[in-house]
Parts: sequence; C-alpha cells; structure tokens
Amino acid sequence: MKNLFFSLTLFLLGTSAALAAVQGKEIAYTADGTTLKGWIAYDDAFKGKRAAVLVVHEWWGHNAYARKRANMLAELGYVALAVDMYGDGKQANHPDDAGKFAAEVSRNKPLTKARFEAAMKLLHDQLNVDGNRMAAIGYCFGGSVVLNMARAGEDLKGVASFHGGLNTDAPAQVGRIKAQVRVFTGADDRMIPPVQIDGFRQEMDKAGVNYKVVVYPGAMHSFTNPEADEFAKQFNMPVAYNAAADKDSWMQLQAFLAEVLK
Repeated sequence: MKNLFFSLTLFLLGTSAALAAVQGKEIAYTADGTTLKGWIAYDDAFKGKRAAVLVVHEWWGHNAYARKRANMLAELGYVALAVDMYGDGKQANHPDDAGKFAAEVSRNKPLTKARFEAAMKLLHDQLNVDGNRMAAIGYCFGGSVVLNMARAGEDLKGVASFHGGLNTDAPAQVGRIKAQVRVFTGADDRMIPPVQIDGFRQEMDKAGVNYKVVVYPGAMHSFTNPEADEFAKQFNMPVAYNAAADKDSWMQLQAFLAEVLK
C-alpha cells in the first residue's frame, strides 16, 4: 500500500509538471489597417497577473528566433510577445530584402510608433498581464526600435538592446525617457563602431538616463544568434555567433528584468 501511494504521488507530480508548460501561439492584431502577426508565450504554471516583455525581431523579420526568445522569457515567468514590425509576418531571406524592410519601417517614425504601441496594447490587455510592469527587448533592427521607443517616452520600465544600432536623429531629452536602458554590443561589431557607442553614452549622460552599456571583446554583430555563422557563409556578412557573449548578456538581462519589473 505504501509503495502504491508513493507511485501514485510520483504519477500525479509528473502529470502536473507535464501540464504546466510554456504555451505559445500566433496572435493577430492591427495598426492603422495593417494586420500584424505576433507570437505570445507564457508558462501556465504561473497564476495571476505577471510582468510582460515585448520582443522586437532582427531585420530578417518576425521569425523563429524572435519566437524562441519570447518562449525563453515565458520560461522565466513573464508573458512575452514577439512583435511583428513589418506586417503580415513578413520575413526576408536575403540581406537586400532585410535592409529594405528595415529601412521602410525605420524611416517612417509614425508607422514604427503605431506598430509598437499596437503590440504594447495587445500585451497590456491580456488577462494574465500586469500592464504596469512592462519592458521591451530587441535584436539588431529590434534593438534600435526599442531604444527609439524609449527615447520617444513610451511607458516601459526597461529596454534592452542586443547588437542594435545606437545612432538617432532624435536624441533623448532630459526627463523624456521613462525606462532604464541596457545595451549589449560587440567590440568587433563593424556595424556598431566604437564612435557610435561613445556617442550613445554621451547622449544618455546628457539626458540623465539610467543606463548601462556592456561591450563584449571579440564579439561581432548578431553575437546572440546561433544562425549568424550560417548567414556569414551564405551572404559574406560580418556577423558571427559568440556563445560566451550570448550567455552573459542573457544572464544580465534576467537580472535587469528582475530589477525593473519587480
């Protein structure tokens, strides 16, 4: 009888663990008449309202990598939304198309703001989200987006950019940025040279922003994406995955989110 009870307990615990898992699904929303296709993820083992994080994709578009990061955030207990900044889930298969898609959005500030805010509203309105505790992270193109949304004064507790562009034609103003800011970049990133990093630091200092820049020695552009090495071979791009920088930046992000979304 004792062994039967023990076996039953293990079975129930195993069943509970199997049922409590990250749930992810595609979710459609709109901005100015354009259909956007995001990916929302959460762990159903966590009950009640919780903090939320927006994930903005690389210049390739809303793809499996963006969804993977959303799922990783869900495993940490957040509700995460991988957003779609291009519309209709559009993705690029070549750098020429990726650059074109990214430029079309980046040049149109009202469009960028509208699509980002539509994602914010969608996430805010989820029943399991505490809308007062929201952050945003972005990779490459997405890193630039989240920094610009912080500069625009969006109501975020924190933003983190991974190998994102740091230049802007609308510098941060004193008192405008509500979010704490983290930037993770590579010392060997030819797309984000030292002069750009120095300019960003000067901008943040002048605006009185709570920020931190982490520069990884030897790391190139796209250092967080394991697919970067394949992109480098296929398209002769100056990108490369760096496991050490990827691991450290993710650990630092976890500490950052725990601080600003507590």
